[in-house]
Amino acid sequence: MSQLVVANAQLQCPFGVAPSALGVIPMGPSINRSGSQLIATIQDFKPMVNIRPFGMCTTPSNPQVAAATAAAQGVLTPQPCIPVTTAPWAPGSPTVLVGGQPALNNTSKCMCSWGGAISVVMPGQMTVTVP
Repeated sequence: MSQLVVANAQLQCPFGVAPSALGVIPMGPSINRSGSQLIATIQDFKPMVNIRPFGMCTTPSNPQVAAATAAAQGVLTPQPCIPVTTAPWAPGSPTVLVGGQPALNNTSKCMCSWGGAISVVMPGQMTVTVP
């Protein structure tokens, strides 16, 4: 069983050194709320708005990390994380729609252009489960 994801859910990127919190923007009065919590959808993937930085980035496929590592004569040199997400979370909930979009569930992933599969570590305080 999967759980729906709400605002401030804890996210992790395998190439980030710290977790991050999911940002969810209200779409209208009560349209994406459960109680006082904003429910996320698969469309909550915008860099720096929804997907916030994960501290430092450690993947050599990130051009900033690659350049810093080359300058350090091959010693991996992490650089500040700036997520580059260009596509929605997948797959999302097949049974729950929020504002016409599939709700985000804790089994969904969002790909960063530098190769990281961003995942939900903690979906938030909401306890609704989806079959």
